[in-house]
Amino acid sequence: MKSLRDLSVTELRQVLALQEQIQSLESEIEAITGEVGGSAAGATKAPGAAKPPKRRVSAAHRRKLISALARARKIRWAKTKAAGSNATPKKRRMSAAGRAAISAAAKARWKKAKAAGKTTL
Repeated sequence: MKSLRDLSVTELRQVLALQEQIQSLESEIEAITGEVGGSAAGATKAPGAAKPPKRRVSAAHRRKLISALARARKIRWAKTKAAGSNATPKKRRMSAAGRAAISAAAKARWKKAKAAGKTTL
């Protein structure tokens, strides 16, 4: 694809003419359908509405926010530690009967697979 700098004057005029045609066709589409840009996606935005500017945070304010978050985190941890060992749930342990049942089921599956001639499941 050529750059605009590489085009001749006549080619630039053709490009401008085509752009004007495209704009006029788009305006006709807007007039007929009432949609901006000729698509349903453009219809959700108001024609004159602009994007709100991005919010910028100064370095000083960013430092204040970070220190406030750090203080809040320390307070949360202090509450958790003050609650004691009850805050952490106990690990769940499987009974011997449960382990035996799972082992028996696995052995039965392997026995069935080997009988069918399959070595892997």
